[in-house]
Amino acid sequence: MTTLTPRTEERLRQIFKRFNNFMVLLWRLGFGRWFDAWPEVGGLIMVITHTGRKTGRQRRTPVNYAIVDGEVYCTAGFGRISDWYRNVRVNPQVEVWLPDGWWAGVVEDVSQDERRIQLMRAVAIGSGFAARAFGLNPHTLSDEEL
Repeated sequence: MTTLTPRTEERLRQIFKRFNNFMVLLWRLGFGRWFDAWPEVGGLIMVITHTGRKTGRQRRTPVNYAIVDGEVYCTAGFGRISDWYRNVRVNPQVEVWLPDGWWAGVVEDVSQDERRIQLMRAVAIGSGFAARAFGLNPHTLSDEEL
C-alpha cells in the first residue's frame, strides 16, 4: 500500500472534481446504466443529489457504491473533508441515481457498524480504477490496512 502526500492527494481531489462534472453530464444525458457495464475498470457509479449546507442549492456528486443485502453503500473517497459528505451530515435527505432508476433516501453514517470493514471492502471493490488511483488493492488489503 502506498501513502499519498498531501499535495498528491489534493491534486487527485481536483482531478476527480473536474471529472465529476463530466460524469454528472453523462448521467443527465441518460448514459448512467453504461457505467456498470465494466465495473472492474470504471467501477459502479451512482449520483447523489444533496443540498448544499451553506447555499441550500441542489448539488450532484457521482460516487462509487456497492449494494449489500439490498441496501446501497458508498464512501467519501476523501473522507470527512468531502463536500458532499459534509452536506449530507447537515441534511441527510438525498436522491440517488442508480442505473435502474432514481430513488429518494436518507443517508446514515455506518462508520461504527460492526460490518464496516466488509462494507468498505465491497465499495472499494466496486470502485474500479478509483481504489487503484489511491494505491489500494481491495482484494489483497488486510482488514487492518483497509
